[in-house]
Amino acid sequence: MKSVTQRGFTLIELLVAISILAIVAVLGWRGLDSIVRARVALTSELESTRGLQLAFAQMQSDVGHVVPAVDIGNRTTLATQPGRLTLVRTVFADDQPSRVQVITYRVLEGVLTRRESIATRDLKELDVAWSAAISDSDAVVPAVTLHSGVREMAIRLWDTGIGWRTPGTTAAPSPVVRGAEAIVPSGVEVSLQLFDRPANMVKVFLVGPA
Repeated sequence: MKSVTQRGFTLIELLVAISILAIVAVLGWRGLDSIVRARVALTSELESTRGLQLAFAQMQSDVGHVVPAVDIGNRTTLATQPGRLTLVRTVFADDQPSRVQVITYRVLEGVLTRRESIATRDLKELDVAWSAAISDSDAVVPAVTLHSGVREMAIRLWDTGIGWRTPGTTAAPSPVVRGAEAIVPSGVEVSLQLFDRPANMVKVFLVGPA
């Protein structure tokens, strides 16, 4: 009878196999790492986009409820400053008469915030709230953070018959106009420039009820 000789793997064959397994493991780890990084980036992008959508939705609600100037003695109902939008909106509540309040959007140190005054039916209280918002003396009222990482907020106004215009700095509310209706823009364009995005995020709102 012939004897059968059993032959195992040589050292060189084992080293080659281990090297191949190591290469496959490294490639697999890199692929998994890239997938995880892409998922983290996508999640962050979705959260940022959702935050911007909520901020724009809040702006749309406020701008869409700007009070007609004639209802408050032809006072100023909307004004802009660099990095700021100030407006007077109507507030509705169940089983209560409508009231008005001053809303201010600001970009300060990269953060977009919204601040609202106490709703009132007293025009003197409205004048005080408006002056405080314009002069930055309303800091006692807590502000709500809408989005961070905002480099700049640019605003344009649409005037019927004129078109888009970029308003200048408004240091104080316009004087009350008696016997004439105050001119209010019919549209507002808000452009947010973010630190982590090359393109601006732009949204256009109609002023007052459509």
